Amino acid sequence: MSTLAPLRLLWEPWNASEGNQSNATAGAGSAWCQGLDIPSELFLALGLVSLVENLLVVAAILKNRNLHSPTYYFICCLAVSDVLVSVSNLAETLFLLLLEHGVLVVRASVVRHMDNVIDMLICSSVVSSLSFLGVIAVDRYITIFYALRYHSIMTLQRAVVTMASVWLASTVSSTIFVTYYRNNAILLCLISFFLFMLVLMLVLYIHMFALARHHLRSISSQQKQPTVYRSSSLKGAVTLTILLGVFFICWGPFFFHLILIVTCPTNPFCTCFFSYFNLFHILIICNSVIDPLIYAFRSQELRRTLREVVLCSW
Repeated sequence: MSTLAPLRLLWEPWNASEGNQSNATAGAGSAWCQGLDIPSELFLALGLVSLVENLLVVAAILKNRNLHSPTYYFICCLAVSDVLVSVSNLAETLFLLLLEHGVLVVRASVVRHMDNVIDMLICSSVVSSLSFLGVIAVDRYITIFYALRYHSIMTLQRAVVTMASVWLASTVSSTIFVTYYRNNAILLCLISFFLFMLVLMLVLYIHMFALARHHLRSISSQQKQPTVYRSSSLKGAVTLTILLGVFFICWGPFFFHLILIVTCPTNPFCTCFFSYFNLFHILIICNSVIDPLIYAFRSQELRRTLREVVLCSW
């Protein structure tokens, strides 16, 4: 599956001259450097699964008044971001399939406009999804460390301002990216944003895990139940590993791809890495499938509402 510009240009770096690029490709012409052929059906299937999952999360939160709180509003926004990831993926895949099979015949100018619309949607969904993952981490941190003051700190008004700011920033950044995608400074900003979110989540979640271990150690020492402490610590460590591991595995390769575009566009190793762009794209879509399982479906109240939504008992 190919990708639309400018995402296609992230696969074939623009800052490599044609001669250098062909030499690098020739130097990296081993079987490992041939890339990975991912069928369009897989993109469609993952996109549909993610779309259904996240729409159910949005419907459940809107339906149940008990879920009308800043925490669940942030989860709802994350689900909407993942819906945009799914919709942009589905639109891109279907558009390409229709063009390739001659079902859709449009002028080049129309194709360019479609490229820009889909790419703006993709970039906006990526930025907003990353942003709300960070917002959810901050919200959980405030819940744990400032539990008594949470409702005065995270008021509904501040939550609305936060959500509106994220959506506005995502829209503006996607417009800038589509307009100036050939500028390395734009890619560096995107890379810096990802690294900031990665460090933020690492610091906050590890700090929360350390506090939870401290409380468990105090409780177990008072009750003299070290087994409970060890099992709870192990469960917390597994949860932390899943949270941060999924984030890094799903997003890391794509942003490493961007780093290589900036630093070594003609290097043979980098050229090999570029050929796996579709795999990195699939991982981002997988993240949209996994997000509801981590952030939404673990809530008993939300699961109960989901059952009502699925059974159409409105």
